[in-house]
Amino acid sequence: MTGSKIRTADRLQTVEEYYFSKKLREVRGLMAEGRPIINMGIGSPDLAPSKAIVESIQKAVLDAGAHQYQSYQGLPELRQAISGFYKDKFGVDANPTNEILPLMGSKEGIMHISLAFLNPGDEVLIPNPGYPTYTSVTNLVGAVPNYYDLYQENGWFPDLEVIQQQNISKVKLMWVSYPHMPTGATADAKQFETLVAFAKKNGILLVNDNPYSFVLNETPTSILAVDGAKEVSLELNSLSKTFNMAGWRVGMVLGNAEHIDAVLKVKSNMDSGMFYGIQKGAITALQSLQDWFDGLNKVYKNRRDLMFELADKLQCTYDKSAVGMFVWAKLPEGSKSAEAFIDEILYDKNIFITPGTIFGSNGEGYIRFSLCVTEDNIREAIGRF
Repeated sequence: MTGSKIRTADRLQTVEEYYFSKKLREVRGLMAEGRPIINMGIGSPDLAPSKAIVESIQKAVLDAGAHQYQSYQGLPELRQAISGFYKDKFGVDANPTNEILPLMGSKEGIMHISLAFLNPGDEVLIPNPGYPTYTSVTNLVGAVPNYYDLYQENGWFPDLEVIQQQNISKVKLMWVSYPHMPTGATADAKQFETLVAFAKKNGILLVNDNPYSFVLNETPTSILAVDGAKEVSLELNSLSKTFNMAGWRVGMVLGNAEHIDAVLKVKSNMDSGMFYGIQKGAITALQSLQDWFDGLNKVYKNRRDLMFELADKLQCTYDKSAVGMFVWAKLPEGSKSAEAFIDEILYDKNIFITPGTIFGSNGEGYIRFSLCVTEDNIREAIGRF
């Protein structure tokens, strides 16, 4: 007797396996064949958290109650640390009691926010190019992606007048990400003001995804620093890149109490709180002194200078003022497609670079190098050309 085939949910037809999941399988296969692959594709920090952060979690494991369920809202002292961090770094006042929600990484926040605010059929403004997860989560919750164009000549910032001229009556939510991933473009206070005004005018929830605030960026900014932004804005942030804690899964969302409570309703049905020891490590991270940030940026600056040399070898052009842990580079005129370009380098030189197309159609003609690669490996890559 054969069992009937169990059908998956229709929503799975709306998403594909994450590009890096597929491509890294291919890369691992090449490595298994003995090929000396240098992976410049993924933004997973290879550096370690500070000694103080690691010691905090080690000590916390022995605390009474460390292994019990934790509050859905996180430890009060963690929310207090996030509040202090935002005040110190961004000049933003956020009430730790009801305007801050710790997350298990900011990526889960994208799902929680979407579940909390989107009904099937609602439209979502998504940047092109932008983080692919905005699209996949929008599709998974039954909402409709509505892409807005970002172009190099406009500083990778949206033309809000062009968007306004479209029919955006069904738009409920808008994703922005400054510093921008993948391009490294930044937005200043004036640009954030125009985004907040646009959101207010159109009754749209604006979400700034801000995990790259402190990497090679001398002027960290938050959309919540704009007067009145909390009425229409949420901000996601993360400890993954700033403190080399990617695998710890610690993020946060900030906004007004009503919006945070909506996200909490979803989150409290999805998990049972963050491990106590990780929260203690996160508190230590958020209290890091300036020398931590300076040391991190020194490492990334040295790597970026070498990555510029590699981009020069490939006759690519790039913006030296871009920030974050990537180098976004434009392919030389007359090049093949971005995917064909990186595949040729992968199979010919054993170097994996990300094609810009995975971030949207406006990423065609661009490639992205990750700075999560040692200086020795970047030099080795340069030597292969």
